Amino acid sequence: MTDNKRLAFSIIQFLHDQLQSGTLSSDAQESLEVAVQCLETAFEVSTDDQSLAVPMTLPEIFTSATAKSQVNNNSTPNSPTEEQKAEAERLKSDGNDQMKVDNFAAAVEFYSKAIAINPQNAVYYCNRAAAYSKLGNYAGAVQDCERAISIDPNYSKAYGRMGLALASLNKHTEAVSYYKKALELDPDNDTYKTNLKIAEEKMDTSSPTAGLGGVDLAGLLSNPGFMNMASSLMNNPQVQQLMSGMMSGAYGGMGGGGAGGGGGAAPPPGPAPAAPSAAAPGDLSRLIQAGQQFAQQMQQQNPELIEQLRSQMRNQTPSSGNEEQP
Repeated sequence: MTDNKRLAFSIIQFLHDQLQSGTLSSDAQESLEVAVQCLETAFEVSTDDQSLAVPMTLPEIFTSATAKSQVNNNSTPNSPTEEQKAEAERLKSDGNDQMKVDNFAAAVEFYSKAIAINPQNAVYYCNRAAAYSKLGNYAGAVQDCERAISIDPNYSKAYGRMGLALASLNKHTEAVSYYKKALELDPDNDTYKTNLKIAEEKMDTSSPTAGLGGVDLAGLLSNPGFMNMASSLMNNPQVQQLMSGMMSGAYGGMGGGGAGGGGGAAPPPGPAPAAPSAAAPGDLSRLIQAGQQFAQQMQQQNPELIEQLRSQMRNQTPSSGNEEQP
């Protein structure tokens, strides 16, 4: 209990010094006086009992402890041995092999083991960030890229992969800054240039066709080939019959007799008819089939238009490129 009393004495002494500093408001000073009285009562100590005093005041003890902690944090960790470095490199290579066969979860495990052996290698964190992104763990990818950059601030690939992860989180403004930094370090990288352009477009403009996956709807509707295909589809008797049935199903249940003594005839006795649905499963199936036939017809008659649509979709998605894991 003696150590506890000495600690309580130091705390009370510190609070007394604060009361005498003149920096507290009247309310704060009153609250502090109550706190001092409570501590003195609880620990049965008084500032008059100098036998409990220690050589250093509480602020001096705190300053000394935090200074030592800072020294420990800044000290260089033990470097791995050559054998450990070789083992970490082997694990990294195993992770790279798993990435090549799209086994991303296994790749994460190998990279994590390499990091455990040599946590000061930026490549290991950057590679694991790529695996995390493939798994959809973009927050984990961001953390690993931050770690890689802190180890090697000139590692362009870490900035590029950070941009990819941020873009996947719809943080396009932040992604732009990282793509720009990646290009500063690797100005000839076409992947960074493409991804930067995409991020800037998504940051600066709010496209009215965003709900269509970035497809240029205005250009599509002005394309004669597409409009001819659409006209042919809508003039198809089967499609017309299908759409007519779906519309009558959607609106057939909206009518009804007026309130009170309306003039409509009373329904015949017996079970009430089931309410019509918006679209029966068979109608939906036929609609999907008609859409598939339309797509096949477009592919056969106007393959250039289909390739144009595919190209637009590809150009709206940031790419990780065909880069190999280092």
